[in-house]
Amino acid sequence: MTDRPRLTPLAESLPATVPFVGPEAQERARGRPFRARIGANESGFGPSPRVVAAMADAAGQMWKYCDPENHELRDALAARLGVGIDNVVVGEGIDGLLNLAVRLFVSGGTPVVTSLGAYPTFNFHVVGFGGRVVAVPYAHDREDIDGLLSVVRRENAPMVYLSNPDNPTGSWWEAADVERFAAALPATTMLVLDEAYGETAPAGTLPPIDVSRKNVLRLRTFSKAYGLAGLRCGYAVGDAELIRAFEKIRTHYGVNRMAQAAGLAALADQDYLAAAVGRIAAARARIAAIAQANGLSPLPSATNFVAIDCGRDGAFALKVMQALIARDVFVRKPMAPGLDRCIRVSAGPDAELDILAAEMPGALADARGN
Repeated sequence: MTDRPRLTPLAESLPATVPFVGPEAQERARGRPFRARIGANESGFGPSPRVVAAMADAAGQMWKYCDPENHELRDALAARLGVGIDNVVVGEGIDGLLNLAVRLFVSGGTPVVTSLGAYPTFNFHVVGFGGRVVAVPYAHDREDIDGLLSVVRRENAPMVYLSNPDNPTGSWWEAADVERFAAALPATTMLVLDEAYGETAPAGTLPPIDVSRKNVLRLRTFSKAYGLAGLRCGYAVGDAELIRAFEKIRTHYGVNRMAQAAGLAALADQDYLAAAVGRIAAARARIAAIAQANGLSPLPSATNFVAIDCGRDGAFALKVMQALIARDVFVRKPMAPGLDRCIRVSAGPDAELDILAAEMPGALADARGN
């Protein structure tokens, strides 16, 4: 007997944990703020001033509910992408859209294929709906698309996740390779293609959008290059029938009015986006130079962060991360075997990278026990 309502068996079996320990939680535990917030792949360069103005203007209208159809934003996105408005759904960031995509295709025991060490929130949703995560190790520090394809066929999996460019290594596949992978998948397997870092990728990384493919869902966001991580606004692009299925389960008032206004203003200011992408590239180069100056090896990156090979095992990389955190520099690291030798540093303004440069030698000395 119990004196409280019972959770479902699935909910009872799940851990009550957050996939990420945020910098705010760490600051509360430490009792002081970070001096450099370069660990969560946010854009320290912020959004366009036009976006800030649009948000300020929307603030006085926040007594109104948002448009539950997200019509203006979907229309603007469709025009930019060269697709129909029925090919676009807007959601609460890629995280929210992943939740919905998994809910559409995954139930108890469903095998879902991803890479070992890839974005953990996807796994969080798969397990949350009773699915079974089948993970394929990275090969040469990037997701193994041939390995993913082989496991999809072995498991007869209805869903496979690929991020391109990738988090946490920053690696990428050329568009032709992604198209080959998508074409080789069974027609009954949904490819969830996470392109959160698409704006910072080299030309030729993102395949042309083809909404005639019924088993490809493209996910993009305003969180990274557009500098709007705190607003939680992203979008998915795909076959109209697939996109229509999201209407069955999405939270129709989930994207708030200010996020809708910010997304519209961000899309309209492509000059600012280009400038932000340039600043991100410059910051990546500086992070790589800081790593090399300290005898470490930066991995090539197409994202707004750099994974740095610390040259030893995961235990040593963890000590480096912890030593940086102790010196008020917020960074993160992968935990999966093979990738755990790295720490991950987000692109940020020069002032914060100055702090990283100043603190890295001492953090390495601490990690080595010198």
